Amino acid sequence: MPSPKPIVEKPQEKSLPETIEKPASPAIPEYPVPVSFSLPGVEAQNEFQSVFLSSLKEIKLLIDYTHLTIQGGFDELLCLNAINNVERYWYQIETVKKVLKYFRGRVLLCDEVGLGKTIEAGMVIKEYLMRNMVRNVLILTPSALVSQWKEEMETKFGIEFMTTDDVEASDDPERFWNEKYLIASLNLAKSKKNMPVVTRGFYDLVVVDEAHHLRNRATQAWKLINQIQKRFILLLSATPLQNNLIELFNLITLLKPGQFKTEKLFKQEYLMKGNLRKPSSRDKMRELLRDVMIRNTRSVIDLKLPRRFATTLRIEPAETERKIYQGLNNYLRKNGLNRLTLNLLLREAGSSPFALKESLLQLPGEDGEKQRIIEWVDSLGEVSKGKALLDLVRKNSKEKKVIFTQYVKSLEYITDLFKRNGIEHVIFKGALTAREKNAAIEQFRNEAPVLVSTESGGEGRNLQFCNTMINFDLPWNPMRIEQRIGRLHRIGQTRDVFVFNLSVKETLEDYVIDLLDNKINMFEMVIGEIEPILGHLEKEEDFEDLVMGVWLESANDGEIKAGFEKLGEDLVKAKDEYLKAKSFDNDILGEDYEI
Repeated sequence: MPSPKPIVEKPQEKSLPETIEKPASPAIPEYPVPVSFSLPGVEAQNEFQSVFLSSLKEIKLLIDYTHLTIQGGFDELLCLNAINNVERYWYQIETVKKVLKYFRGRVLLCDEVGLGKTIEAGMVIKEYLMRNMVRNVLILTPSALVSQWKEEMETKFGIEFMTTDDVEASDDPERFWNEKYLIASLNLAKSKKNMPVVTRGFYDLVVVDEAHHLRNRATQAWKLINQIQKRFILLLSATPLQNNLIELFNLITLLKPGQFKTEKLFKQEYLMKGNLRKPSSRDKMRELLRDVMIRNTRSVIDLKLPRRFATTLRIEPAETERKIYQGLNNYLRKNGLNRLTLNLLLREAGSSPFALKESLLQLPGEDGEKQRIIEWVDSLGEVSKGKALLDLVRKNSKEKKVIFTQYVKSLEYITDLFKRNGIEHVIFKGALTAREKNAAIEQFRNEAPVLVSTESGGEGRNLQFCNTMINFDLPWNPMRIEQRIGRLHRIGQTRDVFVFNLSVKETLEDYVIDLLDNKINMFEMVIGEIEPILGHLEKEEDFEDLVMGVWLESANDGEIKAGFEKLGEDLVKAKDEYLKAKSFDNDILGEDYEI
């Protein structure tokens, strides 16, 4: 018979006097904490199900094992078979693997200018997406580079991004900043209006181009990146250090928050006392940087390109051409057209009178001054640029030459000129089908000595078998000019490259060429250097907006000349600042951080 259970008496609760109220429980603060999960591999899941994990040590071992399993998978990149129009250089592939395996998606990418940091970042983005390790991506960049990033991501990596250039960004900011794939101007993202919205979200991957803009911890740009909730972050800059080594502390704090408790401790451990530009021990600095940075250099990867030579032919306009351009200036200043239309007409006038006429015909109204300009265009025989082009093409007639123009009407004039003068050529433009484009390139490679190409036609095509380029006209965006040059002057080119620029005196295009050629010698610089130089202008407007601004703020030719002189001085200063930063980076970073 079971023994009876002992009776345990509960002590009676003492009732509190009615006059004394129980104190209210303090409110527990709530904080949103973003959490993301990635499923472990099958073997790791089996371990969880079949083994009793009795200690924290065993759990940590299993987590480390899972990390190693994931890392092992990065030995073969999935993205390599899913990207288009990208030359796969060994150093870029190894860089991407190292970002994924060793740095676990948080790194400074500091390759020298022109080695393809954008391509490396695009490959990392694509790899993470294909492995379902990220669901949303935010790319922050100077406003002038937003459209270029969008184009690269779509044409080379097959990823469609919304951008701050889209109307949705201003129409519905809340919805826009919640899109999965975003490319945004850093200046817009850090604005009072947008920053609270941006920092409320969580991003699996954040990419910051021209990351030297984050070097100062007191700026809104640095504060924005610091406050953004993120899992992975890539900081891109060819010149991450500009003034002193405290900038390095600021950048590392974004990559690895808390690694250094204070700036003071960082100085004590890594900097020479009293000198913010010199490390106390280069070995210690090297060890620190190897944990946060990859920097490929031309010398280490043995990239040796042939020389490049540029010549600008400044052409005297015929009397009728001068009338057309002066008449256009008068007409535009009187008619109150919007800035976009003004920009288009002035650029077309620099290209050819025939491109200009096409747009004038589409303007509403029967203005007598406009009609007079059209009549002058119709009265033209050969234009001065056409004569100069013929002379260039006839020299070394067997050498292949590619001619670039921005406008279809200018292309039609050039091809008609060549037909009339018996010059064999092939046309390459955006309206052609993919098959027609391939056929045109093959015909140029094997038969025709001349290729005439529009801007859209030449994108993504590499023409290393040709070493002479003629710019019939020039975009006002210097990075577009670099893209043209890069079609010829790239890895695989074995001969010196020759660039000829045609410009008609007294046009805005002539002022632009003078700035880029005579002031900063752009046409012979390393491809990619113009981007950081323009960044040192520290202006929010695109370069072509600065050009347009000079025209808008000038009432006559004298004021236009003075305006371009001032812009030229600013460009020279910007180039000097870039070269100083480049020298400082080379001194501190050297060639110790390549893959």
